[in-house]
Amino acid sequence: MERSVNVHEAKTHLSRLLEAVERGEDVVIARAGKPVARLVPVSAPRQRREPGSWRGRVVIAEDFDETPESVLAAFRGASSS
Repeated sequence: MERSVNVHEAKTHLSRLLEAVERGEDVVIARAGKPVARLVPVSAPRQRREPGSWRGRVVIAEDFDETPESVLAAFRGASSS
């Protein structure tokens, strides 16, 4: 759900608007009827990536980079009859 308020209302009722955002509402702040900004919940911070954390969990087939000639021909626009 989206709610639109003018700048004066946003300044006057900021705490209430933040509560609405915490409940999942988007709040658009408008000046002279034109949208200027949007209040939305802050997303959770991303977890730091750990290089090599998937080691041993992914297997790549021996023939991974071997593309059949019929597929290569299709990319070139040729038929593989």
